[in-house]
Amino acid sequence: MPTLIDRNSHVDQPELSPPEQVIQPASSVAYSAPDARWSKVPGDPDITGFLTGPRSRIYEALRVLRIATEFVRGFRRLHFVGPCVTVFGSARFKEDNPYYALAREMGRRIAALGLTTMTGGGPGIMEAANRGAKEAGGRSIGCNIILPMEQEPNPYVDRFIEFRYFFVRKVMLVKYSYAFVCMPGGFGTLDELFEAVTLVQTRKIYSFPVILMGVEYWAPLLAFLRNTLLTAGTISPEDLDLLTITDSPDEAVAAITRGITMHAETLRNAPRHSRLLGEQR
Repeated sequence: MPTLIDRNSHVDQPELSPPEQVIQPASSVAYSAPDARWSKVPGDPDITGFLTGPRSRIYEALRVLRIATEFVRGFRRLHFVGPCVTVFGSARFKEDNPYYALAREMGRRIAALGLTTMTGGGPGIMEAANRGAKEAGGRSIGCNIILPMEQEPNPYVDRFIEFRYFFVRKVMLVKYSYAFVCMPGGFGTLDELFEAVTLVQTRKIYSFPVILMGVEYWAPLLAFLRNTLLTAGTISPEDLDLLTITDSPDEAVAAITRGITMHAETLRNAPRHSRLLGEQR
């Protein structure tokens, strides 16, 4: 399988990649070891207050500053992670579940392309994808959302970052990713799936593959899209083409490769480290 990015090369090299390597190599990243505990506290009560209507002007101004700070922190932590593929799916699947094995294989395939695997950093499908990437020598990132439920980080993430706000986390997952792989999951997975599809449909992002893996699992949803939304005229026939549905890692990799090839010029101009900002190579 051709590697899209050579992880051993340095981003500052001016030479163009050979024809089969359509983008410049991603820079290496010095990752911190995962903490022993992650989100072992209740969800921040400030979030509930923020979403319960108008508050004092001072309160609202402070929330804007907190949100801006969270954006900046995310941008700084993820600036050099390289082009990512984000894998979504249920945290509830155990290692003996077939979807766990499929996500693990996708993590390996993503790493083989020289891309970074990004997940929510938790258990289940997230663990499987991070595990596969780690086993294949690839980069493995976790972006967690602080929730009232306790969640341990999986042991296969090289770097992770926590967010208070779902919308900030969503921006990070889209900003640094060039494809989404959606494994079977619940409300959170559906939320991320339709967020991504809406961004592609409205042309806020271009050439962004959205891949559903688990044909049997997703069949009722696809039937609903065809038989209800399409019939009612609330989506167009071409909107269904925005989704790639497969059980095959080979087909998924082909879709990712087609998508990321469209961003070759952008990825050749990867960010460089700044000595002024104290950034390590």
